Amino acid sequence: MTYRTATPLFLAAVLAAVLSMGPANPASAAEYTVDPSHSFIQFRTQHLGFSWLVGRFNRFEGSMTYDPQSGPDAQSIRVTIDAASLDTNHAERDKHLRNEDFFNVDEFPEVTFVSTGFQGNADGGELTGDLTLLGVTKSISFPVRLIGEGGDPWGGYRAGFEGTYVLKRRDFGMDYNLGPAAEEVEIHLMLEAIRQ
Repeated sequence: MTYRTATPLFLAAVLAAVLSMGPANPASAAEYTVDPSHSFIQFRTQHLGFSWLVGRFNRFEGSMTYDPQSGPDAQSIRVTIDAASLDTNHAERDKHLRNEDFFNVDEFPEVTFVSTGFQGNADGGELTGDLTLLGVTKSISFPVRLIGEGGDPWGGYRAGFEGTYVLKRRDFGMDYNLGPAAEEVEIHLMLEAIRQ
């Protein structure tokens, strides 16, 4: 698997495949790829209930199929994250987060999300899909919204979306005790995708 630099989980333009049901380029089903230099997957959780610990994933890739003339069932999206690329701007903490207490990247090098459905309209809605983390796959749903879409200065066509999902660490077997304030991790996706 080859990753390109960009920015935790899972996890935002690839959402455009599901949401862009409004005015768009009249082309039918098209393939999009995430632009990693303009996309971010960030996460935050409370530190001891006193402040926020914020980080991101620096390497991920995504693809989607999008047909503006068809309903939600015609859309699809897949995102793969390099778990070892997590970055909280503190080398020793990142080393701990990569070990078996948390992401266990040697055994589970990737985090994946594959969409299974969408309910909403051109402005946004609820995205559903299978999230696989630490070898555990669960169906999750979270709200997403359109940021914008259209032609770019280089003759291409782009679409961008954002979404936020609150992950419960224990649901995926990540049970290292950081206190009750850190049981949930908020993941913010900001993705921009380019039509191929």
